Amino acid sequence: MSEDLLALFRKTGALLDGHFVLRSGLHSREYFQCALLLQHTEIATKVCGWLADKVRQFDCDTVISPALGGIIVGQEVGRSLGKRHIFAEKEEGKLVLRRGFQISPAERFVVVEDVVTRGGRVQETIDIVHAHSGIVSAVGVIVDRSGAAKPNFGCPFVSLAEMNVETFPVDNLPPDLAKIPAVKPGSR
Repeated sequence: MSEDLLALFRKTGALLDGHFVLRSGLHSREYFQCALLLQHTEIATKVCGWLADKVRQFDCDTVISPALGGIIVGQEVGRSLGKRHIFAEKEEGKLVLRRGFQISPAERFVVVEDVVTRGGRVQETIDIVHAHSGIVSAVGVIVDRSGAAKPNFGCPFVSLAEMNVETFPVDNLPPDLAKIPAVKPGSR
């Protein structure tokens, strides 16, 4: 399925080449702009259906995702699983539950996201669930680009594709990348 997914990223122009600053602060030559992939509703249904199939084995009552990138993923995975979907969003620089979303004690969640590099937003979402005495059964993402530094979320972590994409700290850029102006295409 990874090759099928990569073909869809290329077909929709969602796999970008250049010099990118990731949300993690790291720099990369490649960027997965899932919004360009997921703007096509039939593709979103197909890809998120694949992800739902990977997380279906984990017991959950509700799907939760971090905004902004995870909202479409969460909605589609929730629809495929027949589960409620809620999302956490930024308020004063950190993720919180808003809009009247509630988490009940012992409610079981699957956290879904579009792309993970270091997993910061996913971990913030997990922390929100735990702060409300909820349980996180698993994490599912479309693209895991964490490589050898795979985050430990304290639960099963599944993805549709693992991409080993080189990342660099700003103070250690390769010369070819340093010559290209950096852009920050992700959500803020």
